[in-house]
Amino acid sequence: MTTSLSADAIPLFPLGVVLFPDGMLPLRIFEVRYLTMIKQCHKTGKPFGVVALTQGQDVQRPGPTPGERFHAIGTLAEIIDYQTPQPGLIEIVTRGTSRFKVTASEQTPHGLWMADVDMLPADPHVKVPSDLAYVAANLVRMLEVFESAEVSPILEPSRFDAAGWVANRWCELLPVPAEDRQRMMEMTDPLLRLELISDLLDMTEFGR
Repeated sequence: MTTSLSADAIPLFPLGVVLFPDGMLPLRIFEVRYLTMIKQCHKTGKPFGVVALTQGQDVQRPGPTPGERFHAIGTLAEIIDYQTPQPGLIEIVTRGTSRFKVTASEQTPHGLWMADVDMLPADPHVKVPSDLAYVAANLVRMLEVFESAEVSPILEPSRFDAAGWVANRWCELLPVPAEDRQRMMEMTDPLLRLELISDLLDMTEFGR
């Protein structure tokens, strides 16, 4: 633990993806800096923070590389499945829980990021309005395609009546640029997020 952070500092996992609350994120862990961290989180049941990279790569590579930089707002990830198929490899499935804002961060000598964070409020429960009901209905149809292949990109329980939940699942499924995905994850108004998703859907085959 670094000395300038509080005792409540959490480990961070900077990645090239944006994790949404209630979202599913599978990970293969093989870097030394993360193996111990993931084992400890699994043992204690504590989450770690996922933050989207703005500079750098998911995996450290030999030779000079740009330093890692990441967005200040991320999402806690709790481990819901943990497997060790071989030595030096851990495979996990995580669920996104609460959003947070990094207030201070430091990198340990082994390359692991630790951070003090402030937790952000969850989306208020806003029902999907009637004029956007097709967004939820099309999500149901989209997920039926995955179910027919016995693969699901979402975790239960589903909440097709909640504007924020429906918008978040579409954010994960649509080919949205990373910066736009981050911006939507940070939004505090779930209805606005859903309206933006409806605009995107209207420009694709998943529209009305």
